[in-house]
Amino acid sequence: MLKSSFNYHLPDELIARYPVRERQASRLLVVPPLGEFVHACFSDCLNYLRAGDLLVFNNTKVMPARLFGQKASGGAIEVLVERVLENNRVRAQVRSSKSPKPGSKLCLEDGTIVGVVRREQAFFVLEAETSWMTLMEKLGHMPLPPYIDRDDEPEDIDRYQTVYAKKSGAVAAPTAGLHFDTALIEEIQSAGIETAEVTLHVGAGTYQPVRSENVEDHEMHSEWMHIDADVSNQINRTKARGGRVIAVGTTAMRTLESAAGTKSASLEPKTGETDIFIYPGYQFRCVDALITNFHLPESTLLMLVSAFSGYQRIKAAYEAAITMRYRFFSYGDAMLLEHNPRAIEDIPQ
Repeated sequence: MLKSSFNYHLPDELIARYPVRERQASRLLVVPPLGEFVHACFSDCLNYLRAGDLLVFNNTKVMPARLFGQKASGGAIEVLVERVLENNRVRAQVRSSKSPKPGSKLCLEDGTIVGVVRREQAFFVLEAETSWMTLMEKLGHMPLPPYIDRDDEPEDIDRYQTVYAKKSGAVAAPTAGLHFDTALIEEIQSAGIETAEVTLHVGAGTYQPVRSENVEDHEMHSEWMHIDADVSNQINRTKARGGRVIAVGTTAMRTLESAAGTKSASLEPKTGETDIFIYPGYQFRCVDALITNFHLPESTLLMLVSAFSGYQRIKAAYEAAITMRYRFFSYGDAMLLEHNPRAIEDIPQ
C-alpha cells in the first residue's frame, strides 16, 4: 500500500487559517456507507444522531507548548514541548539553525535557563530549575499547526481548545471537538444521547509526515491515553443494547480501538501508551460512527478515515468537499462518517 495513493490536491485558499465566528456554524459533510452525500451545517448534527447513541469525547487540554528564546551562542530557538516527563523535565522539539548538543544551555524569553539533557531521536529532553507548566503558562504560545501559517493570537487561547477540555497534556487540539459548544452538548444530552469522556494527549508526532513510501513501514509516535472503568462499562452497555458508539475525533477513535480487545467483544479500562496505526484493511471493533475534520494529504489520519469508510468513498467525499468549497484542517469544517462494513475490502492498489 503506497503513501502516494492518499495524495490529493487542495487549493491553498481552502485551508482554514481562522475559525468561524460560532463553533456550531461550521459545515458538515455527512457520508453514509452508500448513497448520496449530505451537505449540512454542524448545528444540524442532531438530525443524524438518535436516542441510545453514545458520543465519546477526548477531554485532553492543549498546553501553551510553544516557547521562544536563544542558544548561548545567540542563535534563535523555538521549543515545542511534546510531553511533560517530570515537574522540571520535558521532551520537546527544538528548532534552530543548528541542533543543540547535550549539556548545552538554552535561554528562554524571560531569561530562564534550560539545560539540554539528551537527545531522543527527533526530540530533546530539557530540564529547568522550575516547573515547566509554570513556564508554559507564563511564556507559552498556543501550538497552532504549521499549515495555519500565522502567529497565534489571543482568540486562539479559547478557540484552539474544546469547551470540555480538562486534562492538560496535548500539543494539538482534538479538532473535531472544536465544533461543539456547551449549548449543543446540552441539547444532545436532552435528546437522550449519552456522552462520555476519554483522554488521549495528542503529541507533536501528529504532524510528522509518513516518510516511508510503503504505508505499512511507518512507525507511529506513542501517545498517552486513559479510559476508566465507568466509561468502558458505559460503552459496553451501549453496544449491548444496540446503540452506536460515535467517536468525536480520530483521537477518541484511536483511544477506543486501542482498548478494544481482540479476544473479547468487551472494551476494558486502559491507561498507558498507544501507538495504534489504523489504515485500510483494519478491522474496527468498537466505533460505529466518527465525527472528524478533513485531513492532510498522505497523512495517517487520512489513512484512518479511508479504513473506516472505504478508500474510494473517502476519495469521492474529499473531491465533493473541494468542489463545494469546504474549509479544511484544524479550523475547518467537519464530516460525519458512518462505518462502512465493506471498507475492509476497499484497499488501494
